[in-house]
Amino acid sequence: MRRFAEDLPLFQKAEEIDNTLRTITDLFPEDNEYLQSIKRHLLEDIMVIQSKISGAEAVKLYDIKMENAAIIRKAARDIMVGGNVLEMFGFSDAAYYKLIRNQIEDFRLLFIKWVAAFNPRHFITDNWGLFSRSLKSCFLTLKIIFA
Repeated sequence: MRRFAEDLPLFQKAEEIDNTLRTITDLFPEDNEYLQSIKRHLLEDIMVIQSKISGAEAVKLYDIKMENAAIIRKAARDIMVGGNVLEMFGFSDAAYYKLIRNQIEDFRLLFIKWVAAFNPRHFITDNWGLFSRSLKSCFLTLKIIFA
């Protein structure tokens, strides 16, 4: 039975973060270019997270799942630190960003469980050398690099 990404607790937490981010960033003054730029980046990051969860769930290959997971982790970490400059750029309600950080921490714990469920036996040898699961594939990668 195939599961849908939207049914996963991880995806649902990402939607919750999306809603909170939109609520907070809607408070950014329209005339503050710096905050509007931060808003675009934060909303882009949460959209990337949602699309990469869906992408990872749509495939069986461990390599692709791990590639998506790495991108998700980076985007989540960018959101986590994205609030560090809000007050400096004139956002008076920067304390609200603690809500996002708490949600990202909850997301991180769900993420760990989600990634642990990936089946490493469903892989293809990656000639880029990432996410390879066997010593043989590592040697093959080195042979290709130094050939």
